[in-house]
Amino acid sequence: PELLATDPDCVLVLTAESVRYAMTKELLTLRPRRLFFEKPLVAQRGQADVTEDDFAKGRELLNSARAAGVETAMVFNYRFFAQTQKARALIAEYDLGRPVHFTALVHYACWSHCIDLLLWFMGEAATITALESAEAGPCMGSENVRNVTAAVQMANGAGGAIIGTCAMDFNLPLYELTLCFERGRISMRDLDGDLEFIDYGRGRHEVHALSRNVSRWDQYRASFGKSINAYLESLRQGGPPPVPGMAGLQELQFEAALKRSIAQGRPVDVAREFAV
Repeated sequence: PELLATDPDCVLVLTAESVRYAMTKELLTLRPRRLFFEKPLVAQRGQADVTEDDFAKGRELLNSARAAGVETAMVFNYRFFAQTQKARALIAEYDLGRPVHFTALVHYACWSHCIDLLLWFMGEAATITALESAEAGPCMGSENVRNVTAAVQMANGAGGAIIGTCAMDFNLPLYELTLCFERGRISMRDLDGDLEFIDYGRGRHEVHALSRNVSRWDQYRASFGKSINAYLESLRQGGPPPVPGMAGLQELQFEAALKRSIAQGRPVDVAREFAV
């Protein structure tokens, strides 16, 4: 209360995801101007074990914030990796056409980030059909976590598959994304891996690499600064946040639909069953 009495421009909510719901509820009673969240927006059992209730609580927080006139934003710093920014620039520069399909292999350490990237590049998810492994185990601070595989149909007609797992060596690439469009495709690997760009129409095949003196963790740390600096610059300019709070809720929406599909053994209509 004492800090908010000074009427700060924003509050950075960088708590553990397991306590973020309770912390944000308390903050909203003090009516801050803006809230900037770490990811995932809510995960009471940890980021590797998001539940339907996490989505419900995340929606409650954003609805309460909206009703109170509080602007919300997300960190989602993977959007600010050099290769992610390069991918966006290539898509803007070359007319690749509409999204067609994607594949994603993701360690749970990068799970919510990669879901956000898929939604950012490929559009909103419409239908999710998912399966889980028979065996469960500890992962990223959560117990009884299972590997998952999901087929996803996007609202724009694109389709793809995503695998979430802890069953990969943490020293090897933690994620691999391939994004396919009508006239080309882009592949990204890990926090510091190469970006591959293939343009079908022009016969271009390019590989973009970071300078070899940049490590995975250099890139990771720098991305937080880039995300926060972009957010602060939006405040100075009086514009919308680079990554709105709704992006955090849409990520939880994706995970909630995936979990329901597994639990009920059927395709889930994302927007109808988990309205944001």
